[in-house]
Amino acid sequence: MNGMLDQFLDYLALEKGLTANTSEAYRLDLEDFIAWLRRRSVTSLNGVTRRHITDYLLDLREKDRASATISRRLVAIRVFFRFLQQEGLLDLNITEAMDSPTLWKALPESLSVAEVDRLLNAPDLSKPLGVRDKAMLELLYSSGLRVSELVNLELDDLRVEDGYIKCLGKGRKERIVPWGASARAHVGRYLDEVRPLWNRDPHQRKIFITRRDVPVSRKTVWFLIKKYALKAGSGRKISPHTLRHSFASHLLANQAPLRVIQEMLGHADIATTQIYTHVDHARLHAIHKKFHPRA
Repeated sequence: MNGMLDQFLDYLALEKGLTANTSEAYRLDLEDFIAWLRRRSVTSLNGVTRRHITDYLLDLREKDRASATISRRLVAIRVFFRFLQQEGLLDLNITEAMDSPTLWKALPESLSVAEVDRLLNAPDLSKPLGVRDKAMLELLYSSGLRVSELVNLELDDLRVEDGYIKCLGKGRKERIVPWGASARAHVGRYLDEVRPLWNRDPHQRKIFITRRDVPVSRKTVWFLIKKYALKAGSGRKISPHTLRHSFASHLLANQAPLRVIQEMLGHADIATTQIYTHVDHARLHAIHKKFHPRA
């Protein structure tokens, strides 16, 4: 099964031209599925049934995995099986009639403005690491960047005086994103006071670095946000993507045009951005239910 997976990953990289991050996501999802099959003594993909896949998805659900994660795992399995059948490596593609678990699909998780404030104020600004972390959090919320876009930002990507950032999104598509005064102030402090202390390599262009002068990783940003969420007293699961969702939801709640939000998020299709209209409708419904005397 691992050999089939390697062929599939080569196909994604060489023939489909997918980015390294996308290929890595497929690899991790499918390795988890294959490991699950092995624990149930399934040693061949030709021996996989629809019941196996359904049980796998239900198992993820019982482990409280996010709805988006479950849907993504099914998509990965379907694409993998379709490839194997096209290559003659699979007798029957049993995923063809399986739809995404739409009933499990959840609206994007977002924070209230007060919750964002508590999270952004969690880093200790008396310490260099706190100054850096505060700058990263402020920038994520101010611009709606993906975590991969944040860690790949370079010094030349900042246009401080003009108030915008240049970043490379999915498919290496470049876009221009505005960022607010608070983020500019905290990133500026980090660049003036902290980064010079750690930066020893004159060729290091990444903005956010560690004390060892290596770029901050996506995993580190995930860990830091979880740490600061706990410090802020949040009992919710918060990730870098939560700040991105909050960025979009708060813009929409304040009457920002959907097309503008689409451009700032880097969505190729307006339909992807339209999910935030449902978030806002849900908020309005909750307010109506709470305050209307006949709700």
